[in-house]
Amino acid sequence: MTETLAYFLCVLGFAGFSYKLVDARNNQPLRRMWYMAGFGVCIALGILVLTPAMEELAGGGVVFDRFATLAGDEFKLGAMAFAVAFVRSMRLGEGARLGWHAVLTFVTLAAEVVLYLVAQPTREGELTMLTSRGLPFYVAYEVLFLVYGLISLAFLTAVFARFAAAAEPGPLRAGLWLIVAGVCSAFGWTFWDVDDVRQLAVTGFVEAREDVPSAVFAACSIGFFSLGATLSVWSPSVAKIFGWFRAYRSYRRIEPLWTALRAAVPGIALDPDARLTGGAEFALYRRVIEIRDGHLALRRHFDPGLPERVHANARSAGIPEGRLAATVEAATLAAAILSERAGRCYPESDIPPPQLADAGVATEAAWLVQVSRAFRRSEVVARVRTEAAAELGLVSGAAGY
Repeated sequence: MTETLAYFLCVLGFAGFSYKLVDARNNQPLRRMWYMAGFGVCIALGILVLTPAMEELAGGGVVFDRFATLAGDEFKLGAMAFAVAFVRSMRLGEGARLGWHAVLTFVTLAAEVVLYLVAQPTREGELTMLTSRGLPFYVAYEVLFLVYGLISLAFLTAVFARFAAAAEPGPLRAGLWLIVAGVCSAFGWTFWDVDDVRQLAVTGFVEAREDVPSAVFAACSIGFFSLGATLSVWSPSVAKIFGWFRAYRSYRRIEPLWTALRAAVPGIALDPDARLTGGAEFALYRRVIEIRDGHLALRRHFDPGLPERVHANARSAGIPEGRLAATVEAATLAAAILSERAGRCYPESDIPPPQLADAGVATEAAWLVQVSRAFRRSEVVARVRTEAAAELGLVSGAAGY
């Protein structure tokens, strides 16, 4: 599992950041592009160097066994350094000096090499072994990596969270929050070195490769980073798919109400054979219009006193406040359909003006979904339908719904 995750992360890291480089080549300064490229390459190599495939490709041997761990950790430190440099260039401008973090990075990289060489770890199978003399230096090596990582990631979290909080709602803001999630996952990835320090202190050896929890944190980190960095590119396509799905779902959910109204007033169907011609969004728009046309066509069949009675009955039946209005609307339409079939009309002066919401298609569709649900399922509406059919001398199922 760990090896599979490692290969996946390398592909994701190279693919995601290569695409971002191509996408940003015309609108980002050259130095900033190098920082971005450095981060993507280092994070992928930091994982790849510890995989069995890389060991086989390098031919194994003493050199690889001894220095693969050091190379992987140096690449990870480099990735964090490039990420901080990229963020500083965004905050301070293209010409900004690298500053304190660059000095910290060079000192840490050099100190890590020295501590690793002095510790003289040896590889035995899947374990890195330490002598009693080298153990303190290797613990210091792990602690230094941990401290540098947490300082760098704390800086990145603070900056990206500030950017995300200040951004306008939309793909940019969502992408920044995904990057913040990636940094938080990297915290877990880095902090997992505490487990290595604990294992070293207890046993004097540590696993040479990434263990499963570390690989999972790495997967989440690189996944969130890649998604956040490329969100502005792929989010319109995903939003279009979800928009179609939401429109189609609403289209199907209001169909029972539309079917009953069309049976009562066939003329409301603008194009009876169209179905989803023109796309789900347009079909939903047409269906909302047709339902409202049916509402207006049945207006003279509305019982003026019914809404107040239904409201009281629905409240007594324990209908939640948020569903009362939809229940009243559904009951009123159900009774009006039966009144139209029986030919009963009410004086125009007694009929209240139509309360049609001045809202967009999505809001109107959401309202009609509630009405359609009450029209089909509400016991209050079923009781109104039964009572109206009995009063009008109709058989309870004769209205066609």
